[in-house]
Amino acid sequence: MTTALITGSTAGLGAAFARRLAASGHDLVLVARTAERLHEQAAELHERHGVEAAALPADLATEEGIAAVEARLGEAGRPVDLLVNNAGFGLKGRFLQVALADELTMLKVHCEAVLRLTTAAAAAMQERSRGAVVNVASVAAFVPRGTYGASKAWVVQFTQGVARDLAGSGVRLMALCPGFVRTEFHERAGMGTDRIPGWMWLDADRVVAEALRDLGRGRTVSIPDPRYKALMGAAKLVPRGLLGRVSSGAGSKYGPR
Repeated sequence: MTTALITGSTAGLGAAFARRLAASGHDLVLVARTAERLHEQAAELHERHGVEAAALPADLATEEGIAAVEARLGEAGRPVDLLVNNAGFGLKGRFLQVALADELTMLKVHCEAVLRLTTAAAAAMQERSRGAVVNVASVAAFVPRGTYGASKAWVVQFTQGVARDLAGSGVRLMALCPGFVRTEFHERAGMGTDRIPGWMWLDADRVVAEALRDLGRGRTVSIPDPRYKALMGAAKLVPRGLLGRVSSGAGSKYGPR
């Protein structure tokens, strides 16, 4: 039986990955900051699906948290076959309205943690000639939109580069780039969502199902919805300066109050 490690597992896409993988018979290592909620999730998934579900409380905004997950990924006796780097968060406000310390914390979670955990997982997977890493990014990676978009652009570029470097090794990598997903993400960031059109919202379970299909197809980037595929295709044709103005305006209209 294979084992999947999921960061940010207690809510949103992380929880959807946990449900889907447990239902498919994967053992789980669940990573999140809140220990009580994490243990409740592990117990529920074990009871419902009969899989082993271990709780690993860790805050990926800290050195100790990243190191704890790195150590688990490197355990040869308990190999992790799939890593889902899902932990992340948003910040309310435009540049210079957000505290620099918060911006740096975002980069630690979205970039440093992804780099280090991917490295730990891929090194162990390469020795076994099998394994996969899904790094959760966003369609925000493809438009100029502040630190969040920049960090997700880094995730996409990093994932594609590593996928090329490890081609033929048995280790697969994929960046998942959804649009607006109905999760706790915006609420936790204090962002209003009432101005976001209904057609732009995606269901977390459907996003995960499509992501896993794309991983099985060997894709290195997954945009899991035809509407967003079309939007991102159109964005490639728009000059960067104009795209920046459109992105800024859309952020003002549909983003945080």
